[in-house]
Amino acid sequence: MAEETVYVTEARYGALQVRERFRLSDPSLHRGEECVLRTERGVEAGVLTGDPVEVPPGEAPPGEVLRALGDQDRSLMAELVARSAGPDFEYCVARIRERALPMRLVHVEHLLGGGKIIFYFVADGRVDFRELVKDLARNFQSRVELRQIGVRDEARILGDQEYCGNDLCCIRWMREILPVTMRMAKNQKSTLDPTKISGRCGRLKCCLRFEDEVYAELRGRLPRIGRRVETPHGPGRVVSVDTLLGYATVELDDRLRVNCRATDVKPVEPAPAAPPPEEE
Repeated sequence: MAEETVYVTEARYGALQVRERFRLSDPSLHRGEECVLRTERGVEAGVLTGDPVEVPPGEAPPGEVLRALGDQDRSLMAELVARSAGPDFEYCVARIRERALPMRLVHVEHLLGGGKIIFYFVADGRVDFRELVKDLARNFQSRVELRQIGVRDEARILGDQEYCGNDLCCIRWMREILPVTMRMAKNQKSTLDPTKISGRCGRLKCCLRFEDEVYAELRGRLPRIGRRVETPHGPGRVVSVDTLLGYATVELDDRLRVNCRATDVKPVEPAPAAPPPEEE
């Protein structure tokens, strides 16, 4: 008996824009189409971010694309979104205040298939929300999950566009949010003004990390600051470098400063150390 043809695609779903691979039986569905997915959380809406690819049956992931999103699904989604942003959000905020919990509600997410509601919140530390969960489960008569997130994930849920004018990278294409360090900003000679190197989340911009490897490679082609070099204008010492333009500023022995291409600057090998005096 011939094996059944299995197709796999990628889809984005959920408030955190999770990207995963899913199997599907309808290969006519393509990138950009809205669809209904079966994920480990339940049945929910998503968007295809890839085209179907045929794979061996043993390589098919557990999640499944059930169908294209229909008019009835869209109507239900609109109703759930209105509830999430309105009465359901307000009820949870009221319960948080009533119990004086040190947390801030960010978003309420209803799964399309019903049966589960996820409440996303931020807090400085761990929060004992067991009684809050009981309040919510009692009121909504549904499974309830409270999920603590960081400020970067908060931006992924609530953000839209970055200062560059493009959609937030964490929404548009990033799979994983990795740490960004001040060292990366310093290596790129970025201004250290927090208001200019921070993103919508208030943390260092992710693009600093994306460009760090390129800057490291370019800097590797330049002489180190303080290094003695030979230039077409004579010997001197490197006082600064321009990583992107590939130039080095050299102070010559006569105190004159010149700008040279990195390819025109040759490091001067340090003189060999004098041998130790022979013992008498």
